[in-house]
Amino acid sequence: MTRWRRYAVHLRYWLRRSYRWLLTRIPRRVWLAFVIPALLLGVGTVGYRWIEGESWTYFDGFYMTAITLTTIGYGETHPLSDSGRLFTVVLAYSGIFTLAYFASELVRVVVTGELRQVIGRHWVDNQLGTLTGHLIVCGYGRMGKTVCSELERQKRQYVLIEKSAERLKDAALKYGLPLIGDASVDELLRKAGVDRAKALITVVGSDSDNLYITLSARLLNPKFLIVARAEEEDASTKLRKVGANKVISPYLSGAHRAVQAVLRPAVLHFMELATRPEFLDLQIEEVRIAAGSALAGRSLHESQIHPELGIVVVGVLRLGGELLYNPKPELILEPEMVLIALGQRRQLDQLEKLAAPVDAP
Repeated sequence: MTRWRRYAVHLRYWLRRSYRWLLTRIPRRVWLAFVIPALLLGVGTVGYRWIEGESWTYFDGFYMTAITLTTIGYGETHPLSDSGRLFTVVLAYSGIFTLAYFASELVRVVVTGELRQVIGRHWVDNQLGTLTGHLIVCGYGRMGKTVCSELERQKRQYVLIEKSAERLKDAALKYGLPLIGDASVDELLRKAGVDRAKALITVVGSDSDNLYITLSARLLNPKFLIVARAEEEDASTKLRKVGANKVISPYLSGAHRAVQAVLRPAVLHFMELATRPEFLDLQIEEVRIAAGSALAGRSLHESQIHPELGIVVVGVLRLGGELLYNPKPELILEPEMVLIALGQRRQLDQLEKLAAPVDAP
């Protein structure tokens, strides 16, 4: 295949793709605003040639049609017969109504922001196809807004799924991509990149909705983390059975924090600070040991995590889900183990590099 033929093939592909996108994304009435004037222009060009005969070229017909439809009226290109004048009258009135319709549609699309919404949806679709390792948040109620605010503060990429377009109107999403629809629908979850996501957080107001979303997401991705909200006590058990790794009850968590604020205020204050990214003096982080990392296969003592990095490993999460508090120095660090580490941000960053594969950048 020659270079120019290859260019032609690529051009034809992009033109076909652009045509399909325009056909499916732009509203029908906007299409009509462009198609009707084009049809009238074609009819007028051929009509003048057919009525007036060979004394008129197709370009003469095109020019006469253009100045008639736009009501410019420079005058007749060539003397017209009575049939030609009648045809011109029909074209002129058609042009007046067509231009009025075109202008009203153009103003309406610009004023209502419909064109901006079409372009915005296309941009979101393109971005969704490139996301990987992101989070998916389902629901933008009171709890959903708090979750998104925290993700924005930590500069984490996420996809927000919400049924109500009204709720998303004033949502300031810098790192999030909005999707309007039912999060329990498999097609929408696939569009959100559920197979490439790191975790899903469902905080819809209804326990039944959270249950169904959790079930759908777990069937589509058996491996990633799912955190679900539960209002009723019996919903927690059901959510875990259908695949939720962690169930959060706002009322139970709030009550627990209220008691801790009274009985152990210093401990609660420390835990709150240590889990905030802006508190650089001390943070708690979980670090997963990758296969092929410098830590895999070595004991906690041999790794020299505390002497060299100044990090305290307060716990280790084994593959089976067993959580070891204050692990012994003889503990062998295995791939996929999760270290719960306490230290400064720069120290934790160094630990994450050690836990990554050796050949990783």
